[in-house]
Amino acid sequence: MINVSRRSLLMAGAAAVPAVALGARPAAAAALPATGTLPSQLAPFDQAVQAYMSERGITCGQLAVARNGKLLLARGYGMYSFTRPYRWYARVQPTSLFRVASLSKSITAAAILRLAQDGKLSLTAPVTTLLGLSSAADPRLEKVTLWRLMQHTGGWDRAVTRDPVWNDHTIAASLGTGLPVGHADIIKYVTARPLDFDPGTKVAYSNYGYLLLGRIIEKVTGQSYESYVQSKLLEPLGITRMRLGATLREEMPRTEVVYKSALTAKTVLSGSGASVPYPYGGFNMPNHDANGGWIASAVDMVRWAGAFDSTSPVLNATSRTRAFAKPETGVNSYGSWFGCGWSVRPAGSGINTWHDGSMPGTFTLLVRQSAGVTWCALFNRREEEGSPDFDVLDPVLWEAYRKVTSWPTTDLYPTYF
Repeated sequence: MINVSRRSLLMAGAAAVPAVALGARPAAAAALPATGTLPSQLAPFDQAVQAYMSERGITCGQLAVARNGKLLLARGYGMYSFTRPYRWYARVQPTSLFRVASLSKSITAAAILRLAQDGKLSLTAPVTTLLGLSSAADPRLEKVTLWRLMQHTGGWDRAVTRDPVWNDHTIAASLGTGLPVGHADIIKYVTARPLDFDPGTKVAYSNYGYLLLGRIIEKVTGQSYESYVQSKLLEPLGITRMRLGATLREEMPRTEVVYKSALTAKTVLSGSGASVPYPYGGFNMPNHDANGGWIASAVDMVRWAGAFDSTSPVLNATSRTRAFAKPETGVNSYGSWFGCGWSVRPAGSGINTWHDGSMPGTFTLLVRQSAGVTWCALFNRREEEGSPDFDVLDPVLWEAYRKVTSWPTTDLYPTYF
């Protein structure tokens, strides 16, 4: 599998997963139908995304741009088909739903920060205490705190030992449980093995760390992860469309796009060994809930990003500062670091924060710019043979931002919420 790890400045990609390629990148697409609202001042953003989709053969995409708490641009691009009980076609709308992959991490981290804000837990508490995990296989597990889970310094390195949230077949065989495996199986498998490094001494992007955070949220609140996030974080922001995604197409709402990949994989939903399209059974979405399981629209995600603004109704000043705090180690040569669900870089007197997301059939990008501009782009395909998506898309969207000479004043949020 080529380019299985996306590269943000901190190498924050998805793990390598065995797969079989069916063919090359789709041919460059013709002009795509577009929906939504495009103020003329923001045409550079629209042009950048349409060119990116055309060059990469992407059939479904979305773009939203907000500034200082106002939604200024909301676009859907392309069409998708749905067969249930008959085939029909739909244009992508600004409110269509996409898997957002690792953009989910900012949501999970915010839930932990909110629990700390409400006095429900301490960020220095060890995971062994919070989840009752044994440290028999490695006493260093007792040093894995909530801070270290959120900032990817917990001790697991998928470059050394394969990312367990993408390792269903091995886990099922090792435990003798059969497929599908669940959160408890993954935790049992990993807890029985030593860490890859001393917690707090190194940064290594860890989906597993966020899986644990999701379970801690459930243990502390007595609610499902999804229910807590929706009630405490999303509903106060007026976000009602977002939910956890499903694995199979027939389980998804009609407003969710179709995911495209040239790769197949052995299903992780049963021991049949059946070959399936990678986005539909090559991984199990419920297992990825806290590290990459949400579905949303781009307008939902830019509104979500407002949870980290000074006007946030869900996170206070202390929680917002904690979200972007430097880890014990891991500030890179560019001066950037992993915060809590965000990558962070100083920008003048402020900071730029962002994250990308990648899984088979999905690429996403969410950026909070230091001057108050936020943009989000979502796509139903990730690159499987060429230059990594982040390396191509991020600079062209920044260039689009620099081309804007005046900003619209009309707020589109009331149109979509």
